[in-house]
Amino acid sequence: MQKTIHKITIAKEFSETPGPRSRAEGDFSGEEFLEEILLPAYEQAVAEDGVVLIDLDGTEGYATSFLESAFGGLARRFPPEEVLSRITLKSDDEPSLVAEVKKYVLEARK
Repeated sequence: MQKTIHKITIAKEFSETPGPRSRAEGDFSGEEFLEEILLPAYEQAVAEDGVVLIDLDGTEGYATSFLESAFGGLARRFPPEEVLSRITLKSDDEPSLVAEVKKYVLEARK
Protein backbone atom coordinates (compact mmCIF):
# COMPACT_ATOMS: atom_id res chain seq x y z
CA MET A 1 0.00 0.00 0.00
CA GLN A 2 1.31 3.43 -0.93
CA LYS A 3 1.85 5.92 1.88
CA THR A 4 -0.27 9.05 2.07
CA ILE A 5 1.70 12.09 0.96
CA HIS A 6 1.06 15.54 2.40
CA LYS A 7 2.69 18.19 0.22
CA ILE A 8 3.86 21.57 1.49
CA THR A 9 5.10 24.11 -1.02
CA ILE A 10 6.65 26.75 1.23
CA ALA A 11 6.50 29.56 -1.38
CA LYS A 12 2.77 29.01 -1.98
CA GLU A 13 1.51 27.95 1.44
CA PHE A 14 3.72 30.08 3.65
CA SER A 15 5.84 32.81 2.06
CA GLU A 16 8.09 33.57 -0.90
CA THR A 17 10.29 35.42 1.59
CA PRO A 18 10.85 33.15 4.61
CA GLY A 19 12.13 35.18 7.52
CA PRO A 20 14.18 34.81 10.71
CA ARG A 21 14.34 32.16 13.45
CA SER A 22 11.56 33.29 15.80
CA ARG A 23 8.27 35.15 15.68
CA ALA A 24 9.79 37.85 17.90
CA GLU A 25 12.42 38.57 15.24
CA GLY A 26 10.00 39.16 12.37
CA ASP A 27 7.37 37.88 9.98
CA PHE A 28 7.37 34.46 8.31
CA SER A 29 9.76 32.97 10.86
CA GLY A 30 10.94 29.39 11.10
CA GLU A 31 9.10 29.13 14.41
CA GLU A 32 5.84 30.23 12.74
CA PHE A 33 6.32 27.80 9.84
CA LEU A 34 6.99 24.95 12.28
CA GLU A 35 3.99 25.66 14.49
CA GLU A 36 1.44 26.64 11.84
CA ILE A 37 2.28 24.37 8.88
CA LEU A 38 5.02 21.79 9.38
CA LEU A 39 4.02 20.37 12.76
CA PRO A 40 0.31 19.80 11.91
CA ALA A 41 1.26 18.16 8.58
CA TYR A 42 3.89 16.02 10.28
CA GLU A 43 1.54 14.88 13.04
CA GLN A 44 -1.11 14.01 10.46
CA ALA A 45 1.46 12.04 8.45
CA VAL A 46 2.47 10.09 11.56
CA ALA A 47 -1.18 9.34 12.38
CA GLU A 48 -1.78 8.07 8.82
CA ASP A 49 1.62 6.35 8.44
CA GLY A 50 2.34 8.80 5.63
CA VAL A 51 5.04 11.25 4.64
CA VAL A 52 5.34 15.00 4.17
CA LEU A 53 6.85 16.21 0.90
CA ILE A 54 8.32 19.66 1.42
CA ASP A 55 9.02 21.70 -1.71
CA LEU A 56 11.67 24.30 -0.92
CA ASP A 57 11.57 25.90 -4.40
CA GLY A 58 10.10 29.26 -5.36
CA THR A 59 11.32 31.41 -2.49
CA GLU A 60 13.86 34.21 -2.50
CA GLY A 61 16.09 32.05 -0.29
CA TYR A 62 16.34 30.86 3.28
CA ALA A 63 18.21 32.14 6.29
CA THR A 64 20.00 29.31 8.04
CA SER A 65 18.21 30.39 11.22
CA PHE A 66 14.82 29.80 9.53
CA LEU A 67 15.78 26.30 8.41
CA GLU A 68 17.30 25.34 11.76
CA SER A 69 14.33 26.70 13.70
CA ALA A 70 11.76 24.90 11.55
CA PHE A 71 13.42 21.58 10.85
CA GLY A 72 15.73 21.42 13.86
CA GLY A 73 12.71 22.42 15.93
CA LEU A 74 10.76 19.46 14.57
CA ALA A 75 13.66 17.15 15.46
CA ARG A 76 13.70 18.51 19.00
CA ARG A 77 10.09 17.35 19.37
CA PHE A 78 10.45 13.98 17.61
CA PRO A 79 13.42 11.63 17.16
CA PRO A 80 15.62 12.90 14.29
CA GLU A 81 15.65 9.49 12.58
CA GLU A 82 11.84 9.43 12.66
CA VAL A 83 11.69 12.95 11.24
CA LEU A 84 13.94 11.98 8.34
CA SER A 85 11.81 8.91 7.63
CA ARG A 86 8.64 11.03 7.52
CA ILE A 87 9.76 14.04 5.51
CA THR A 88 10.92 14.18 1.92
CA LEU A 89 12.65 17.36 0.79
CA LYS A 90 12.67 18.73 -2.75
CA SER A 91 14.79 21.59 -4.06
CA ASP A 92 15.46 21.83 -7.77
CA ASP A 93 16.44 25.52 -7.42
CA GLU A 94 19.13 24.85 -4.83
CA PRO A 95 19.77 21.09 -4.37
CA SER A 96 22.28 21.68 -1.55
CA LEU A 97 19.39 22.83 0.68
CA VAL A 98 18.25 19.23 1.08
CA ALA A 99 21.54 18.18 2.71
CA GLU A 100 21.59 21.38 4.78
CA VAL A 101 18.12 20.70 6.22
CA LYS A 102 19.01 17.06 6.96
CA LYS A 103 22.08 18.28 8.84
CA TYR A 104 19.92 20.56 11.03
CA VAL A 105 17.60 17.64 11.78
CA LEU A 106 20.46 15.32 12.75
CA GLU A 107 22.24 17.95 14.85
CA ALA A 108 19.13 19.34 16.57
CA ARG A 109 19.67 17.54 19.86
CA LYS A 110 23.43 18.02 20.17
